[in-house]
Amino acid sequence: MKSESKFSRRSFLRKTAIGGGAAAAGTALAAPAVLAQAPMVLKMQTSWGANNVWQEFAQDYADRVEAMSGGRLKIDVLPAGAVVAAFQVMDAVNDGVIDAAHSVSAYWYGKSKSASLFGTGPVFGASSQAMLGWFYEGGGEELYRELTQDELGLDVVGLLGFPMFAQPFGWFKGEVNSVADIQGFKYRTVGLAADLLQTMGMSVAQLPGGEIVPAMERGVIDAFEFNNPSSDRDFGAQDVAKNYYLSSYHQAAEQFEFLFNRFTYEDLEPDLQAILRYGVEASATANTSKAMRRYSDDLQWLQDEAGVTVRRTPQDILQGQIEAWSEILPSLEEDAMFKKIVDSQRAWAEKVAFYELMNAPDYGLAYEHFFPGKLSL
Repeated sequence: MKSESKFSRRSFLRKTAIGGGAAAAGTALAAPAVLAQAPMVLKMQTSWGANNVWQEFAQDYADRVEAMSGGRLKIDVLPAGAVVAAFQVMDAVNDGVIDAAHSVSAYWYGKSKSASLFGTGPVFGASSQAMLGWFYEGGGEELYRELTQDELGLDVVGLLGFPMFAQPFGWFKGEVNSVADIQGFKYRTVGLAADLLQTMGMSVAQLPGGEIVPAMERGVIDAFEFNNPSSDRDFGAQDVAKNYYLSSYHQAAEQFEFLFNRFTYEDLEPDLQAILRYGVEASATANTSKAMRRYSDDLQWLQDEAGVTVRRTPQDILQGQIEAWSEILPSLEEDAMFKKIVDSQRAWAEKVAFYELMNAPDYGLAYEHFFPGKLSL
Protein backbone atom coordinates (compact mmCIF):
# COMPACT_ATOMS: atom_id res chain seq x y z
CA MET A 1 0.00 0.00 0.00
CA LYS A 2 2.87 2.36 0.82
CA SER A 3 4.55 1.76 -2.52
CA GLU A 4 1.30 2.08 -4.47
CA SER A 5 0.38 5.37 -2.80
CA LYS A 6 3.84 6.84 -3.39
CA PHE A 7 3.78 5.81 -7.04
CA SER A 8 0.28 7.17 -7.60
CA ARG A 9 1.07 10.48 -5.93
CA ARG A 10 4.29 10.96 -7.88
CA SER A 11 2.68 9.92 -11.16
CA PHE A 12 -0.14 12.40 -10.57
CA LEU A 13 2.22 15.22 -9.69
CA ARG A 14 4.44 14.47 -12.65
CA LYS A 15 1.59 14.39 -15.13
CA THR A 16 -0.12 17.49 -13.79
CA ALA A 17 3.20 19.36 -13.77
CA ILE A 18 3.55 18.69 -17.50
CA GLY A 19 -0.02 19.15 -18.63
CA GLY A 20 -2.00 20.20 -15.59
CA GLY A 21 -3.28 23.53 -16.88
CA ALA A 22 -4.68 22.08 -20.05
CA ALA A 23 -6.03 18.98 -18.33
CA ALA A 24 -7.97 21.11 -15.88
CA ALA A 25 -9.72 22.75 -18.78
CA GLY A 26 -10.32 19.42 -20.48
CA THR A 27 -8.24 20.42 -23.50
CA ALA A 28 -4.95 18.57 -23.10
CA LEU A 29 -4.39 18.55 -26.84
CA ALA A 30 -4.56 22.34 -26.94
CA ALA A 31 -1.82 22.81 -24.34
CA PRO A 32 0.73 25.42 -25.45
CA ALA A 33 3.85 23.86 -26.98
CA VAL A 34 6.11 25.71 -24.55
CA LEU A 35 4.27 24.12 -21.61
CA ALA A 36 4.42 20.64 -23.11
CA GLN A 37 8.17 21.01 -23.57
CA ALA A 38 8.92 22.41 -20.12
CA PRO A 39 11.88 20.55 -18.60
CA MET A 40 11.47 18.17 -15.71
CA VAL A 41 13.56 19.36 -12.76
CA LEU A 42 14.95 16.98 -10.14
CA LYS A 43 16.14 18.38 -6.83
CA MET A 44 19.47 16.83 -5.86
CA GLN A 45 21.20 17.65 -2.59
CA THR A 46 24.80 16.72 -1.94
CA SER A 47 26.63 15.99 1.29
CA TRP A 48 29.23 18.67 0.48
CA GLY A 49 29.63 22.33 1.29
CA ALA A 50 29.07 24.88 -1.46
CA ASN A 51 32.83 25.55 -1.75
CA ASN A 52 33.94 21.91 -1.79
CA VAL A 53 35.38 20.67 -5.08
CA TRP A 54 32.94 17.78 -4.88
CA GLN A 55 30.02 20.19 -5.24
CA GLU A 56 31.55 21.06 -8.60
CA PHE A 57 31.81 17.34 -9.39
CA ALA A 58 28.08 16.97 -8.70
CA GLN A 59 27.36 19.90 -10.99
CA ASP A 60 29.44 18.23 -13.70
CA TYR A 61 26.99 15.33 -13.53
CA ALA A 62 23.97 17.64 -13.71
CA ASP A 63 25.42 19.45 -16.73
CA ARG A 64 25.89 16.17 -18.59
CA VAL A 65 22.36 14.99 -17.82
CA GLU A 66 20.89 18.22 -19.14
CA ALA A 67 23.01 18.14 -22.29
CA MET A 68 22.28 14.47 -23.06
CA SER A 69 18.54 14.96 -22.52
CA GLY A 70 18.42 17.98 -24.82
CA GLY A 71 17.20 20.06 -21.90
CA ARG A 72 14.23 17.81 -21.12
CA LEU A 73 15.71 16.86 -17.73
CA LYS A 74 17.48 19.25 -15.40
CA ILE A 75 19.01 18.68 -11.99
CA ASP A 76 19.00 21.44 -9.41
CA VAL A 77 22.16 20.75 -7.36
CA LEU A 78 22.02 21.96 -3.75
CA PRO A 79 24.78 21.90 -1.10
CA ALA A 80 24.66 20.12 2.24
CA GLY A 81 22.18 21.75 4.61
CA ALA A 82 20.04 23.32 1.90
CA VAL A 83 17.24 20.86 2.70
CA VAL A 84 18.71 18.34 5.16
CA ALA A 85 22.02 17.72 6.91
CA ALA A 86 24.88 15.98 5.10
CA PHE A 87 24.30 12.61 6.79
CA GLN A 88 20.50 12.69 6.21
CA VAL A 89 20.31 12.55 2.42
CA MET A 90 19.46 8.84 2.28
CA ASP A 91 16.37 9.38 4.44
CA ALA A 92 15.42 12.48 2.46
CA VAL A 93 15.61 10.62 -0.86
CA ASN A 94 13.72 7.64 0.55
CA ASP A 95 10.95 9.91 1.87
CA GLY A 96 10.71 11.95 -1.32
CA VAL A 97 11.82 15.16 0.40
CA ILE A 98 14.45 15.42 -2.36
CA ASP A 99 14.53 13.54 -5.64
CA ALA A 100 18.20 12.62 -5.59
CA ALA A 101 21.43 12.91 -3.64
CA HIS A 102 25.18 12.92 -4.29
CA SER A 103 26.97 11.40 -1.31
CA VAL A 104 28.87 8.34 -0.07
CA SER A 105 27.44 5.16 1.41
CA ALA A 106 29.41 5.47 4.65
CA TYR A 107 27.14 8.37 5.61
CA TRP A 108 24.18 6.01 6.19
CA TYR A 109 26.23 3.24 7.77
CA GLY A 110 24.17 3.72 10.94
CA LYS A 111 21.33 1.86 9.21
CA SER A 112 23.56 -1.11 8.40
CA LYS A 113 27.30 -1.62 8.57
CA SER A 114 26.95 -3.37 5.21
CA ALA A 115 26.41 0.09 3.69
CA SER A 116 30.07 0.90 4.24
CA LEU A 117 31.11 -2.00 2.03
CA PHE A 118 30.03 0.10 -0.96
CA GLY A 119 33.00 2.40 -0.52
CA THR A 120 34.80 2.12 2.80
CA GLY A 121 35.14 -1.61 3.24
CA PRO A 122 38.13 -3.86 3.84
CA VAL A 123 41.00 -3.57 1.36
CA PHE A 124 41.84 -6.94 -0.21
CA GLY A 125 44.41 -5.48 -2.58
CA ALA A 126 42.09 -4.14 -5.28
CA SER A 127 42.04 -0.48 -6.28
CA SER A 128 39.03 1.81 -6.22
CA GLN A 129 38.70 1.43 -9.99
CA ALA A 130 38.69 -2.35 -9.61
CA MET A 131 35.99 -2.19 -6.92
CA LEU A 132 33.87 0.07 -9.10
CA GLY A 133 34.16 -2.77 -11.61
CA TRP A 134 32.82 -5.13 -8.94
CA PHE A 135 29.70 -2.98 -8.61
CA TYR A 136 28.88 -3.11 -12.32
CA GLU A 137 30.46 -6.40 -13.45
CA GLY A 138 30.82 -8.48 -10.29
CA GLY A 139 27.30 -8.48 -8.85
CA GLY A 140 27.69 -5.47 -6.56
CA GLU A 141 24.78 -3.49 -7.98
CA GLU A 142 22.31 -6.30 -7.30
CA LEU A 143 23.69 -6.72 -3.77
CA TYR A 144 23.23 -2.97 -3.22
CA ARG A 145 19.61 -3.26 -4.39
CA GLU A 146 19.07 -6.25 -2.13
CA LEU A 147 20.48 -4.40 0.88
CA THR A 148 18.66 -1.13 0.34
CA GLN A 149 15.31 -2.27 -1.04
CA ASP A 150 14.81 -5.82 0.27
CA GLU A 151 16.58 -5.80 3.63
CA LEU A 152 16.19 -2.16 4.71
CA GLY A 153 12.95 -1.38 2.85
CA LEU A 154 14.32 1.82 1.32
CA ASP A 155 12.66 3.24 -1.78
CA VAL A 156 15.89 4.23 -3.50
CA VAL A 157 17.88 3.42 -6.61
CA GLY A 158 21.63 3.73 -6.06
CA LEU A 159 24.55 3.89 -8.47
CA LEU A 160 28.27 4.32 -7.86
CA GLY A 161 30.43 6.83 -9.73
CA PHE A 162 33.88 8.45 -9.53
CA PRO A 163 36.38 5.88 -8.17
CA MET A 164 38.25 7.96 -5.63
CA PHE A 165 41.98 7.85 -5.15
CA ALA A 166 43.03 6.17 -1.90
CA GLN A 167 42.35 8.57 0.92
CA PRO A 168 45.16 10.05 3.02
CA PHE A 169 45.56 8.90 6.60
CA GLY A 170 45.13 12.57 7.25
CA TRP A 171 46.13 15.61 9.26
CA PHE A 172 48.11 15.58 12.50
CA LYS A 173 49.55 18.36 14.64
CA GLY A 174 52.76 16.41 15.22
CA GLU A 175 54.71 13.66 13.53
CA VAL A 176 53.50 10.05 13.84
CA ASN A 177 55.71 7.09 13.01
CA SER A 178 54.04 4.01 14.48
CA VAL A 179 50.81 2.51 15.79
CA ALA A 180 52.04 3.36 19.27
CA ASP A 181 52.11 7.07 18.34
CA ILE A 182 48.37 7.22 17.53
CA GLN A 183 47.09 5.55 20.70
CA GLY A 184 44.31 7.57 22.30
CA PHE A 185 44.08 10.13 19.50
CA LYS A 186 40.61 11.60 19.00
CA TYR A 187 40.25 11.15 15.26
CA ARG A 188 37.60 11.94 12.63
CA THR A 189 36.60 9.37 10.01
CA VAL A 190 33.39 7.65 8.86
CA GLY A 191 31.94 4.21 8.17
CA LEU A 192 33.82 1.01 8.84
CA ALA A 193 37.01 3.05 9.06
CA ALA A 194 35.71 4.06 12.49
CA ASP A 195 35.60 0.40 13.59
CA LEU A 196 39.04 -0.16 12.08
CA LEU A 197 40.81 2.73 13.78
CA GLN A 198 39.10 2.20 17.12
CA THR A 199 40.59 -1.30 17.01
CA MET A 200 43.97 0.36 16.54
CA GLY A 201 43.54 2.45 19.71
CA MET A 202 42.05 5.66 18.40
CA SER A 203 38.88 7.35 19.68
CA VAL A 204 36.73 8.10 16.64
CA ALA A 205 34.19 10.84 15.94
CA GLN A 206 32.10 10.62 12.76
CA LEU A 207 31.60 14.18 11.50
CA PRO A 208 30.55 15.79 8.20
CA GLY A 209 33.29 17.67 6.37
CA GLY A 210 32.00 21.09 7.37
CA GLU A 211 32.33 20.30 11.08
CA ILE A 212 35.91 19.03 11.02
CA VAL A 213 37.96 22.23 11.34
CA PRO A 214 35.74 23.72 14.09
CA ALA A 215 36.02 20.43 16.00
CA MET A 216 39.80 20.55 15.64
CA GLU A 217 39.90 24.15 16.84
CA ARG A 218 37.82 23.31 19.93
CA GLY A 219 39.93 20.24 20.76
CA VAL A 220 37.04 17.84 20.14
CA ILE A 221 39.41 15.92 17.84
CA ASP A 222 43.22 15.74 17.66
CA ALA A 223 43.56 14.53 14.06
CA PHE A 224 41.36 13.84 11.08
CA GLU A 225 40.95 12.72 7.49
CA PHE A 226 38.38 13.78 4.94
CA ASN A 227 39.36 12.64 1.47
CA ASN A 228 41.78 14.55 -0.76
CA PRO A 229 44.06 17.62 -0.99
CA SER A 230 41.47 19.83 -2.71
CA SER A 231 38.58 19.21 -0.30
CA ASP A 232 40.99 19.46 2.63
CA ARG A 233 42.32 22.80 1.38
CA ASP A 234 38.77 24.04 0.66
CA PHE A 235 37.71 23.77 4.30
CA GLY A 236 41.01 24.97 5.76
CA ALA A 237 42.70 21.81 7.02
CA GLN A 238 46.07 23.52 6.63
CA ASP A 239 45.06 26.14 9.20
CA VAL A 240 44.72 23.63 12.05
CA ALA A 241 47.45 21.04 11.29
CA LYS A 242 50.68 20.96 9.31
CA ASN A 243 51.52 17.24 9.01
CA TYR A 244 49.70 15.55 6.13
CA TYR A 245 50.04 11.77 5.69
CA LEU A 246 49.16 10.33 2.28
CA SER A 247 48.29 6.67 1.60
CA SER A 248 46.19 4.55 3.90
CA TYR A 249 44.13 1.36 3.96
CA HIS A 250 41.26 2.81 5.98
CA GLN A 251 39.39 4.11 2.89
CA ALA A 252 41.34 3.01 -0.14
CA ALA A 253 38.52 2.11 -2.56
CA GLU A 254 35.58 4.51 -2.22
CA GLN A 255 33.20 5.85 -4.88
CA PHE A 256 30.56 8.56 -5.09
CA GLU A 257 27.03 7.35 -4.41
CA PHE A 258 24.20 8.67 -6.59
CA LEU A 259 20.81 8.17 -4.95
CA PHE A 260 17.42 8.52 -6.62
CA ASN A 261 13.95 8.17 -5.17
CA ARG A 262 12.76 4.89 -6.68
CA PHE A 263 9.30 6.16 -7.65
CA THR A 264 10.65 9.33 -9.21
CA TYR A 265 13.19 7.28 -11.15
CA GLU A 266 10.73 4.62 -12.31
CA ASP A 267 8.21 7.27 -13.38
CA LEU A 268 10.65 8.73 -15.91
CA GLU A 269 10.63 7.80 -19.57
CA PRO A 270 13.09 4.96 -20.30
CA ASP A 271 15.49 7.22 -22.18
CA LEU A 272 15.66 9.65 -19.25
CA GLN A 273 16.30 6.78 -16.85
CA ALA A 274 19.14 5.71 -19.14
CA ILE A 275 20.55 9.24 -19.17
CA LEU A 276 20.55 9.39 -15.36
CA ARG A 277 22.27 6.01 -15.24
CA TYR A 278 24.88 6.50 -17.93
CA GLY A 279 25.46 10.07 -16.86
CA VAL A 280 26.97 8.56 -13.72
CA GLU A 281 29.47 6.68 -15.89
CA ALA A 282 30.25 9.83 -17.89
CA SER A 283 30.76 11.90 -14.76
CA ALA A 284 33.11 9.25 -13.34
CA THR A 285 35.50 9.83 -16.24
CA ALA A 286 35.14 13.61 -16.03
CA ASN A 287 35.56 13.64 -12.25
CA THR A 288 38.67 11.46 -12.44
CA SER A 289 40.33 13.76 -14.94
CA LYS A 290 39.45 16.88 -12.96
CA ALA A 291 40.56 15.27 -9.69
CA MET A 292 43.97 14.46 -11.16
CA ARG A 293 44.51 18.11 -12.01
CA ARG A 294 42.93 19.71 -8.96
CA TYR A 295 44.28 17.32 -6.32
CA SER A 296 47.81 17.56 -7.73
CA ASP A 297 47.72 21.36 -7.93
CA ASP A 298 46.33 21.70 -4.43
CA LEU A 299 48.81 19.25 -2.93
CA GLN A 300 51.60 21.36 -4.42
CA TRP A 301 49.99 24.51 -2.98
CA LEU A 302 49.73 22.93 0.46
CA GLN A 303 53.45 22.18 0.39
CA ASP A 304 54.73 25.37 -1.22
CA GLU A 305 52.33 28.03 0.06
CA ALA A 306 50.74 26.71 3.24
CA GLY A 307 53.84 25.22 4.87
CA VAL A 308 52.42 21.71 5.11
CA THR A 309 54.80 18.77 5.47
CA VAL A 310 53.61 15.94 3.21
CA ARG A 311 54.66 12.38 4.03
CA ARG A 312 53.62 8.84 3.21
CA THR A 313 51.98 6.99 6.08
CA PRO A 314 54.62 4.91 7.91
CA GLN A 315 54.76 1.21 7.10
CA ASP A 316 54.09 0.26 10.72
CA ILE A 317 50.70 2.01 10.60
CA LEU A 318 49.82 0.55 7.20
CA GLN A 319 50.63 -2.96 8.44
CA GLY A 320 48.59 -2.27 11.56
CA GLN A 321 45.60 -1.30 9.42
CA ILE A 322 45.74 -4.53 7.42
CA GLU A 323 45.92 -6.57 10.62
CA ALA A 324 43.04 -4.57 12.10
CA TRP A 325 40.86 -5.37 9.07
CA SER A 326 41.52 -9.07 9.68
CA GLU A 327 40.67 -8.60 13.36
CA ILE A 328 37.29 -6.91 12.90
CA LEU A 329 35.96 -8.92 9.94
CA PRO A 330 34.93 -12.15 11.78
CA SER A 331 32.44 -10.39 14.06
CA LEU A 332 31.09 -8.25 11.22
CA GLU A 333 30.58 -11.36 9.10
CA GLU A 334 28.16 -12.73 11.68
CA ASP A 335 25.61 -10.57 9.87
CA ALA A 336 24.43 -12.65 6.90
CA MET A 337 24.02 -9.73 4.50
CA PHE A 338 27.43 -8.31 5.39
CA LYS A 339 29.05 -11.71 4.80
CA LYS A 340 27.28 -12.16 1.48
CA ILE A 341 28.59 -8.81 0.21
CA VAL A 342 32.11 -9.11 1.57
CA ASP A 343 32.49 -12.67 0.25
CA SER A 344 31.58 -11.36 -3.21
CA GLN A 345 34.11 -8.55 -2.89
CA ARG A 346 36.84 -10.88 -1.64
CA ALA A 347 36.36 -13.26 -4.58
CA TRP A 348 36.37 -10.38 -7.05
CA ALA A 349 39.50 -8.82 -5.53
CA GLU A 350 41.37 -12.13 -5.52
CA LYS A 351 40.74 -12.54 -9.24
CA VAL A 352 40.87 -8.96 -10.54
CA ALA A 353 43.60 -7.52 -8.32
CA PHE A 354 45.87 -10.40 -9.33
CA TYR A 355 45.71 -9.20 -12.91
CA GLU A 356 45.84 -5.54 -11.91
CA LEU A 357 48.93 -5.94 -9.72
CA MET A 358 50.77 -8.44 -11.89
CA ASN A 359 50.23 -6.34 -14.99
CA ALA A 360 51.12 -2.93 -13.55
CA PRO A 361 54.72 -1.82 -14.02
CA ASP A 362 56.52 -0.03 -11.21
CA TYR A 363 55.48 3.52 -12.04
CA GLY A 364 57.48 4.81 -9.10
CA LEU A 365 60.69 3.46 -10.65
CA ALA A 366 60.03 5.39 -13.87
CA TYR A 367 59.03 8.54 -11.99
CA GLU A 368 62.20 8.45 -9.91
CA HIS A 369 64.29 8.03 -13.08
CA PHE A 370 62.88 11.14 -14.74
CA PHE A 371 62.25 13.24 -11.61
CA PRO A 372 65.00 12.09 -9.24
CA GLY A 373 64.55 12.82 -5.57
CA LYS A 374 60.97 14.09 -5.70
CA LEU A 375 59.49 10.97 -4.10
CA SER A 376 61.75 11.40 -1.07
CA LEU A 377 59.13 13.34 0.83
